[in-house]
Amino acid sequence: MPTALITGITGQDGLYLAEFLLSKGYDVHGVIRGQNNPKRDLVRELLPDVRLHNGDLTDMSSLIRALRDSDPDEVYNLGAVSFVAYSWENAHITTDVTAKGVLTMLEAVRLHTGDEVGHIRFYQASSSEMFGKVQESPQHERTLLWPRSPYGVSKVFGHYMTINYRESYGMHASSGILFNHESPRRGPEFVTRKVSQAVARIKLGLQDELVLGNLDAHRDWGFAGDYVEAMWLMLQQDHGDDYVIATGETHSIRELVDVAFRRVGIDDWDRFVRQDDAFMRPAEVDHLVGDAAKAREVLGWKPRVGFVELVHMMVDSDLAEQQRLLGR
Repeated sequence: MPTALITGITGQDGLYLAEFLLSKGYDVHGVIRGQNNPKRDLVRELLPDVRLHNGDLTDMSSLIRALRDSDPDEVYNLGAVSFVAYSWENAHITTDVTAKGVLTMLEAVRLHTGDEVGHIRFYQASSSEMFGKVQESPQHERTLLWPRSPYGVSKVFGHYMTINYRESYGMHASSGILFNHESPRRGPEFVTRKVSQAVARIKLGLQDELVLGNLDAHRDWGFAGDYVEAMWLMLQQDHGDDYVIATGETHSIRELVDVAFRRVGIDDWDRFVRQDDAFMRPAEVDHLVGDAAKAREVLGWKPRVGFVELVHMMVDSDLAEQQRLLGR
């Protein structure tokens, strides 16, 4: 039975990845920060077979203990301060966790494996936010990185550090440059879930308006459940490498809002939506769309869930949740 250790297991990707690996017969372990982490019970409820270890990406000794106690064949480093808007308000914390945390995890793995550096295969969650002020479209593995947020800058550091450990120490280390991937498990602070939750509440008469920033920003949105399979496929290859994971389609936030409202039978949604400069980014990333040709050719990966199906999935889930809260 192979063993995997996941940092960031309480997040959307961590939950889907753990479910996927359990279905593959893995012994799955997760690193969770804080004894009283409010998401600990969620993981135990959804994933009772996962063993949890207390750890923090800013504390190497805790990571070494987690590695010693789990003795994994694969490490998936998904932990990060991942909300882009928050990264401007807390650039230092974002850097400590999302940038330096990658170095701490890589070094912990290197020290744990000693002379058997190939004993553990390492996955780093890189991000399309690294492309930032895009220099070409679509973006691929060789596109120049030009991050436009503290989060994006931090992800670039972690991305290149992963490459450095692969080239310097011979580690089997891969980075997945994942474009936006969403699901009903996405946090409500992210625009996709903010939209799906608001649409459900407006439909049920629980909310009057949806306040957003730039409606014309474009993103390449896929389903998180599809994307975690790509993470696993990277670590099944003979050598570590970097891969863009994306659908190759781009949609605006305006399109997202339109599809979501139409799902609940509201075609004329302008009266419910208001733009506010408070939700505008200091430096916007306008047009992200990925070229996942390498992942298709090398990994045999392709997305299964399309944009409209994804939005419908999220709206339906939020409708069911809001109705449950109402006792209907």
